[in-house]
Amino acid sequence: MANTADFRNGLVIEFNNDLYTIVQFQHVKPGKGPAFVRTKLKSLKNGRVIDNTFSSGTKVTLARVERRPYQYLYKDDMGFYFMHLETFEQIHVPDTLIENNEFLLEGASVEIVVHADTETVLSVDIPQSVVMEVTYSEPGLRGDTANNSLKQAKVKNGAIIMVPLFVNTGDKIRIDTRDKSYVERVKG
Repeated sequence: MANTADFRNGLVIEFNNDLYTIVQFQHVKPGKGPAFVRTKLKSLKNGRVIDNTFSSGTKVTLARVERRPYQYLYKDDMGFYFMHLETFEQIHVPDTLIENNEFLLEGASVEIVVHADTETVLSVDIPQSVVMEVTYSEPGLRGDTANNSLKQAKVKNGAIIMVPLFVNTGDKIRIDTRDKSYVERVKG
């Protein structure tokens, strides 16, 4: 058992017969009345984000979760397959548990979050950024740099990313997998 003073981002708690991870929290001490904690909780079962307010000092049950290192192997009709980096055990994970799974590259190292009591996979944390090759983009117009103009570019996995005008077909770019945004052009 823990209480609201132990809250931190990423903490997994049992709440309303479900497992939630704390996405955001804020301790509030109003001038009048008791203190409370305002939170955003993300369900690990269905991915929905809810807002909830806890009274200060409320007891919560912590869920025992483990982060285990895995390597992405391949994908088929059933989902994604990963191999544990120490035991070489392979597991199958449905695509619904992997956010932005189109950016998974074969051989990529990931962390799989597992509920330690039931040994069920809760989520897969993919790398925060990946390097991919641009397979198609419209050519940028020379001298059109008066503002931060963006254009669409298609990368190797088929995703459409908004990139600056100077990025051309064949360039390698770094993509932030959390929000599918362009980070930088990679040389070589």
